[in-house]
Amino acid sequence: MTLFNLFLYLLAFILLIIPVGKHLAKIIMYEKTIGEKIFSVIEAPIFKPIKCTCENMSLKNYILSFLVVNLVMYCLTYGILTMQGNSPSLAFNTAISFITNTNLQHYSGEWLNGIASRLALINLMFTSAASGMAICMAIIRGVMGIRLGNFYEDIVKSVTRLLLPASIIVGVGLVLCGLPQTFDTQIIVKTVEDKYQVIPLGPAAAWEAIKHLGTNGGGLFSSNSTHPFEDISLWSNYIEMMSMMIFPGATTVAFGIVAKNKKQGWYVFLSIFVLFLISFFMIYYFEQQGAPIFKEFGITGMNMEGKEVRFGLIASALFTDITTSFTTGSVNNMHDSLTPIAGMMPLWNMMLNCIFGGKGVGFMNVIMYMILGVFLCGLMVGRTPEFFGKKLEAREMQIITFLILVHPIIILVPSAISLVTELGYGGLSNPGFHGISQVLYEYTSSAANNGSGFEGLGDATTFWNITTGIVMFLGRYISMVLMIVVGYSLYKKKSVPVTETTFRTDNLTFSFILFFIILIIGALTFLPALALGPIAEHLSIWR
Repeated sequence: MTLFNLFLYLLAFILLIIPVGKHLAKIIMYEKTIGEKIFSVIEAPIFKPIKCTCENMSLKNYILSFLVVNLVMYCLTYGILTMQGNSPSLAFNTAISFITNTNLQHYSGEWLNGIASRLALINLMFTSAASGMAICMAIIRGVMGIRLGNFYEDIVKSVTRLLLPASIIVGVGLVLCGLPQTFDTQIIVKTVEDKYQVIPLGPAAAWEAIKHLGTNGGGLFSSNSTHPFEDISLWSNYIEMMSMMIFPGATTVAFGIVAKNKKQGWYVFLSIFVLFLISFFMIYYFEQQGAPIFKEFGITGMNMEGKEVRFGLIASALFTDITTSFTTGSVNNMHDSLTPIAGMMPLWNMMLNCIFGGKGVGFMNVIMYMILGVFLCGLMVGRTPEFFGKKLEAREMQIITFLILVHPIIILVPSAISLVTELGYGGLSNPGFHGISQVLYEYTSSAANNGSGFEGLGDATTFWNITTGIVMFLGRYISMVLMIVVGYSLYKKKSVPVTETTFRTDNLTFSFILFFIILIIGALTFLPALALGPIAEHLSIWR
């Protein structure tokens, strides 16, 4: 992959999100979509058993429906995993991980090869992604003063009209690339050395499709998308990267369409796209420098440790940036092998947790920063801030402020505890600055519902299973529930007429403001922790 290929790839991404965004906007506004008659026939038998009339829900009923559905799925998955022989702590961690769309795996993918467990997890890869999309759609409708909507209708349509059709298309594409698609869990082959070897198998193409489209990230095999059965070539790599990006990117377009102002969506897109590009070029530059210890022996060149030769540096750096910006968590190279500053950028992406983010939930965080930006600008000019014609008052800003504090708290507090207790630091494979980065990465990935890791960390213990499970739970549900409260609060308010003094959010000025608010808040919150880990490690080896 060359930089010119990168340009064409990103251009294709921008072009693709336009039609997908239009389709998504119709789902958000409950308008007829392509294939309406077919989808209606498919959805009818799903709505009937749960007696869903698709009526508008109250705030309480919407949140309750969301939480109950997630609780039921968690209990079923936990039961299946324990019956398959998993320890209670691992079953707890895995069920929480997949229900929260994190897919943090404290087990080897090849080991969890029962059909029941695989079906349970792939079900959560659809429903957890659809739950996030449903909450985002409700928040967008609330902000725009449309209505809150119906959770059951939103989650079902997110599966039937978005995730499932796209998964079929992507799955077929990956089969054509050479990925296996079978329910056989293994095959025994005779090697050229006249010995027998067990090769794990599975429905890799179907798994990879929803793994990336749903920004899930959990691999069928322990080495994730570095394994040739999960990502066999550059072409499959292109498909998987685009699958991660398509729905989060399309959400910004849909937002502008729902707001009846397409510029609005594109100016928001511009802010987070620039952050995405900065992160990529930082990873690419520092990986290209290589490791200084090799230069002492006269060896120059890029850092290829932990990377697949079939992908090379640019495709590996891009995948790293995408999987942490779009909070998927799959990997086609080992993040623990990145040079210190290159390894800091995936951390930075997850700490900000709004550079596109996962489908639905990531854009929810973007809205949070947009509200904060409008509020701060309103204070500077001495007038009550307005967000899409609704006055921002104490209740909304108290919730937004609390949410901005929650994310660093659930990362930094558990990290500190783990670094001072034997149960925590006993899992470190590196006692120096890199060890701090390993711990920080594990909890940041959990809080951002990403799921990737610095896999040098020995996290397959009861301590890590429970602590990361709690962080994943808090990182997912606190923000989703409180942001829908904010959306509903704005929905209930009367619209204020737009005047010449109204602070507009559909121009380059606001795009610039949003960019720096995200950047500054992230820097002020996490820079001290980063200084103790990757920055200190970089300074110690580049003397």
